[in-house]
Amino acid sequence: MSRVYNFSAGPAMLPEQVLQQAREELLDWRGTGMSVMEMSHRGKEFMSIAAQTEADLREIMAIPDSYKVLFLQGGASSQFAMVPLNLLGAKKSADYIDTGSWSKKAIAEGGLYCEVNVAGTAEYSVPAQDDLQLNPDAAYLHYTPNETITGVEFPYIPDAGSVPLVADISSTILSRPLDVSRFGVIYAGAQKNIGSAGLTVVIVREDLIGETLPHTPSMFSYKIHADNGSMYNTPPTYGWYLAGLVFDWIKRNGGLETMARINQRKAETLYAAIDGSGFYSNPVDTACRSWMNVPFTLADAVLDRTFLGEAAEQGLFTLKGHRSVGGMRASIYNAMPEQGVDALVAFMADFQKRYG
Repeated sequence: MSRVYNFSAGPAMLPEQVLQQAREELLDWRGTGMSVMEMSHRGKEFMSIAAQTEADLREIMAIPDSYKVLFLQGGASSQFAMVPLNLLGAKKSADYIDTGSWSKKAIAEGGLYCEVNVAGTAEYSVPAQDDLQLNPDAAYLHYTPNETITGVEFPYIPDAGSVPLVADISSTILSRPLDVSRFGVIYAGAQKNIGSAGLTVVIVREDLIGETLPHTPSMFSYKIHADNGSMYNTPPTYGWYLAGLVFDWIKRNGGLETMARINQRKAETLYAAIDGSGFYSNPVDTACRSWMNVPFTLADAVLDRTFLGEAAEQGLFTLKGHRSVGGMRASIYNAMPEQGVDALVAFMADFQKRYG
C-alpha cells in the first residue's frame, strides 16, 4: 500500500510512526489483552495513558502549573459558547477580533450571551495592535490566530491589557513554541496537529475557573471538567490516546523548536513557488500568511478541475479550496513531510509548463 500526501485542512495527516504504533497496539495495549478502545476510562490502564498524555503536553508546550489542561468533546466550535459561559461572570460584554470565517462563528455564538465589541477587523490581513478598539471593561478578548479557510495568520500575539486573552489555536497548536502565560484560555480541536477528530484540548488559567453563568449546562462548565480530571463523563478515550502518541512523537523529533523550523521551511518553499510562478497567486498580505494553510488560485479557474484530478493521480490529495473561497488550499501541518511539499511544488511547476 502506498500512502498519499493528504493536504486536508482536517481531519489531517497523522505521523506515520504514530499510525504504525497505534496499529501495533490496536488489539493488545502493552500486554493487557485489551484495545485502548475497550478500556474503562477509570481503570488504571487508561488512567496511566491520560496522565502521561497530559504530562507530555505540559512538557512540550511548557504549560505553567497555574493552568488546567482539559481533554473534552464538542470540537473547538463548542468553545465558542463555553468561553462566554465560563468567563463573562458579572460582566456584560466581550471583545472579539474578526479576521475570517472562524472568527465570525465565534462572534455569532458569543453574541448569544453578551454584548460583542468587534475590536478590529480585516480581510486577507489582520488589524495592527494600535488599531484595536479595546474595551478595558470587557470580560475577555477573543481572536483566531490562524484562519484555515483564507490562510490568514496573526504575526503577533495581541496585547489584551488587563483582560484575559482567549485564542482558538486549532490550526497552529504544536506548530511552534507558544508563550502560554500570555493567555487566559487557549483551545484547539485535535484533528489538525494533535490527533484524530473528536477530542478538544482546552488550556485554562485556574483563576478563570469557577464562575459560570446561571443555567450553564454541566458539560459546559470548566470547573466541573477540571474537578473531575476531564472524566465527568466518558471522554473520547481513543482520541486521547492518539494525542498522547503524537505528543511523544513530537518529543522524540526535537520538540516544538524543531517543528517550527520545519514548518517555516515548508511554508517558505510553497509560497516561493506560488509567488515566482506568474501562474498561481495567493491573496493574503505577505506579513500575515499562514504557515499551516496555504490557499492559492490558478490563472484560469477553468483549469481547477484538471489540476485537482491530475494532482490526485500523483498522490497529492485534498487540495480543493474551501467552498466559500474556491481555488486550492494546501494544509501543511506537522505530519506533512517536507517531501510532500516538494512533490506538490514539482507538480505545480509541471502543470504550469503544460497549461500555463
